Amino acid sequence: MTDVAPDPAATPPSSVKLVNLPNALTVLRLAVVPLFAVLLLSDGGLDDDRRYWATLVFAVAIITDRYDGMIARRTGQVTEFGKLADPIADKALTGTALIGLSVLGLLPWWVTVVILVREVGVTLLRFWVIRHGVIAASRGGKAKTVVQALAIGLYILPLTGLLATGRWWVMALAVLLTVLTGLDYVYRAVTLRQTSARAMRAAAARRAAGPSGTRTDTAA
Repeated sequence: MTDVAPDPAATPPSSVKLVNLPNALTVLRLAVVPLFAVLLLSDGGLDDDRRYWATLVFAVAIITDRYDGMIARRTGQVTEFGKLADPIADKALTGTALIGLSVLGLLPWWVTVVILVREVGVTLLRFWVIRHGVIAASRGGKAKTVVQALAIGLYILPLTGLLATGRWWVMALAVLLTVLTGLDYVYRAVTLRQTSARAMRAAAARRAAGPSGTRTDTAA
């Protein structure tokens, strides 16, 4: 069984309205990023009440990320705006959280760099292969998303003692899954570019053109 799924979003129906629930959830996620940043960074991260609020905002935004794409696909409300804005909103939220935590000295910068390089790289790969198909999310990718969100949420919370120590192990697992699934995505993206129906047609056309670049007449 192949792990490459057809791209239902490649050519969305022209009748799909731009203003719909999935797009509204995506815009909401983008809109709360500045609020989240203010809450997280208030008083140098020493305001526990605002850290709790920041955690709540982050959790709500993560939930919208889980459901906007699912609703769009199931209800046929996929739009070009949604395809572009959804990953941007996702990376804006995650990036703001990671950079903010590193600025506050709560998370090592190398962790932030590793995760962001992977996330941005995978987003670019999605655009690189979009004309060939969509690579279905793997179990590892889904696990990475859940563990990464949980780890970031735990770091946003003003935890102390054993809980503060334990969250490092959750983040370590998130980093491991981030790297492994990133490498897997690169492999599957390159494979898709070489084996998709579009790639096969292009290869057939090149063979038909012959070594001189002109179409070879095979008629008797």
